[in-house]
Amino acid sequence: MDEDLGSRLEQQIPALRRYAFALARNSAEADDLVQDCLERALSRWGLRRTDGDLRAWLFAILRNQFVNAYHRNKRRGTQVAEDADAQSPAGQDRALELGDALAALDLLPEEQKSLLLLVGVEDFSYAEAAEVLGIPEGTVMSRLSRARKRLREILESGRVPLLRRVK
Repeated sequence: MDEDLGSRLEQQIPALRRYAFALARNSAEADDLVQDCLERALSRWGLRRTDGDLRAWLFAILRNQFVNAYHRNKRRGTQVAEDADAQSPAGQDRALELGDALAALDLLPEEQKSLLLLVGVEDFSYAEAAEVLGIPEGTVMSRLSRARKRLREILESGRVPLLRRVK
């Protein structure tokens, strides 16, 4: 691996780790996702579009790795996660608010959650998020609008909004 490639990939690791942790909610799983993502990127480096955005390509690989692992784990059965309260200092309002926001984010469908993380946390443009997710830019805007609305409803009410039946 040449130094230029190594440094280009290394620059993306902090953002990939943030995104992986936001998706997986577990440091060990996030690290595994990033490692798998980088391994896949290196093994398929020759297949990459040279005119494409490296950052978007890596995020697409990471998201696909997460979705595949999610479906694989779902088929295997329920896994017990670490106690989130044990990781946050007791008595801190900020930690509780963050926990509420993360719990609300987990209630969103995966495509809405991914969009909120890409646009809101990683500062992807709508066009870049569309490229990562492989959907049109207009779809990004409408899904993002629905995701923000639903997240706001969950946080304000403290419960999941019921779905309306449309005839």
